[in-house]
Amino acid sequence: MAKQKKTPPNQIASNKKARFDYHIEDTYEAGLALEGWEVKSLRAGQVSLKESYVLLKNSEAYLFGAHITPLLSASTHINPDPHRLRKLLLNRDELNKIIGAVERKGYSVLPLSMYWKRGRVKLEIGIGKGKKQFDKRAVEKERDWGREKQRELKKG
Repeated sequence: MAKQKKTPPNQIASNKKARFDYHIEDTYEAGLALEGWEVKSLRAGQVSLKESYVLLKNSEAYLFGAHITPLLSASTHINPDPHRLRKLLLNRDELNKIIGAVERKGYSVLPLSMYWKRGRVKLEIGIGKGKKQFDKRAVEKERDWGREKQRELKKG
């Protein structure tokens, strides 16, 4: 029987493509400023981080491009925008480190995963540099070799 990786019960969404396309060097945990309808949609799992990134503007960080699909049962007196900018809640020291890495060293800031922590939505963001095509091939080759090695060990 094949083993399947189970997502933790508190995880809402993850951005697997980010770890494939970037060398992630540092991670931070940020809170999210959300509206009520967004929280309800997150509880239903209606979110995609695939094409999102972190935008730094006026010494603040925002989540841009994350798609939170509004539920059909959302309130009628609001007009939900699934792609709106969502402010990230970080300490000033963390924000200064992130801004310094992006401006001086040329790093990118990416959302890695979204999860629940004590009833609040948290976003794990990572600072990383983009991988070249040969880096991606090397990682894939290494992963395949690991699988093959496990098969050989299992056979005996």
